[in-house]
Amino acid sequence: MIRYRLSCPDKHEFDAWFQSSAAFDTQSDAGQVACPQCGSHDVEKALMAPSVKTGRSQDEKTAKPKRPVASLMPPELQEMMRKIRDHVRENADYVGDKFAEEARKIHYEESEPRGIYGEATLDEAQSLHEEGIPFQPLPVLPEEKN
Repeated sequence: MIRYRLSCPDKHEFDAWFQSSAAFDTQSDAGQVACPQCGSHDVEKALMAPSVKTGRSQDEKTAKPKRPVASLMPPELQEMMRKIRDHVRENADYVGDKFAEEARKIHYEESEPRGIYGEATLDEAQSLHEEGIPFQPLPVLPEEKN
């Protein structure tokens, strides 16, 4: 996984994670990357300093823990994400760790089309992506220990 600092023409900056550099290029070219503030799909990689840790200093060991980044999410966005997650859980079938297997069956028309959700390993998700099988992770919210 790779994290990029991105910016839009309005100078809004935000971070996003991608499977690889090529994945960013593919998603960006397909218009799947958008600024969360203004919705612009015209985003570019921003200058970003590498973050390399060689160990924790004594100050870091005794410092008060920082708030999780997710808790800084605006309450309105948390509520929208909660509604999306709840809608999927109420209207789709939970398939547990068989998600990749069931997604393939549906995609290759070996099973009736239906909404599903469950768990997949990173390798399974990467394989689904490479096969062109569409899927989207459910939002993880602060109360779920994000």
